[in-house]
Amino acid sequence: MITVSHLTKSYGRRTVVDDLSFELAPGRVTGFVGPNGAGKSTTMRMMVGLARPDVGDVTYRGSTYAELRDPARTIGAVLDARAMHPGRSARNHLLALAAISRLDAARVDEVLHRVGLDAAATERVGGFSLGMRQRLAIAGALLGDPEVLMLDEPANGLDPDGIRWLRSMLTGFAAQGGTVFVSSHFIAELATFAHDLVIVGNGRLVAAEPLAETLDRDPALSLEDIVLDLTRDLARHAAA
Repeated sequence: MITVSHLTKSYGRRTVVDDLSFELAPGRVTGFVGPNGAGKSTTMRMMVGLARPDVGDVTYRGSTYAELRDPARTIGAVLDARAMHPGRSARNHLLALAAISRLDAARVDEVLHRVGLDAAATERVGGFSLGMRQRLAIAGALLGDPEVLMLDEPANGLDPDGIRWLRSMLTGFAAQGGTVFVSSHFIAELATFAHDLVIVGNGRLVAAEPLAETLDRDPALSLEDIVLDLTRDLARHAAA
C-alpha cells in the first residue's frame, strides 16, 4: 500500500500541490488525471524524492522513499522519457542504470525483450523516436523487478500498436500483484483498463475512487467528459 498524506508544495506564492491525500493499492492500475498545471508531475516527483514537499509525506508500506534500502527494487519510475544520453546505445543506457542502482546486469536483455527493443539494442538513443524512448525508459523502470510502476504520460509518442502494448503490459503487471500509478491525458484509453482514478485540479484532490464510481456519477457521459466537468467545477469555485 502506498499512502500519500497531505502533500503540499509551493514555488514562491504559487501552490502547485495543495494538501493532497490518497492511497494506491497493489494489484490495481490507478490513473492520475487532471488538466495541465494540476500538479500531477510535481506530485510524482515528490513521491520519488526528486522534490521535497513543504508539508506531508509519502510512505511505501510505512517507509518513506528515502528510507527504502533498494528503491529501484521497490519503485520503477518514468517521469521524463527524454532523460537519456543520446550517444549511448539502448543496451549501454540500461547497463549504466543497472550499475548506478546496483542491479543485476543480466536483467538488461530481459527487459529489452519485454519492451520490444531487442532489434534496437545496439542503436544509439539519439536516433530513437519518442515512442522508442518511452519503451526504453519503461525498460529502465523494470530493471529492478519493482513492486510499483510510476509512469508520467507514458503513452506520449506511442502509435496505436504501442498503446495497445502499454495497456497489456500495465494490466499484466498489476495482475501479478504490482501497483501501477500512471498519469495520462488519454482519458478515454485509461477508461479501458484502469481500476481506480485519482483526479486533481489546481493542485487539489477532486476524487480518489474506483473507476466504476466515477462513471456512475453520470452514466450518460464519457469518462473524459466527467473528468473535465469535475475539474472545471473546481476551477470555478477557486476563482469565485
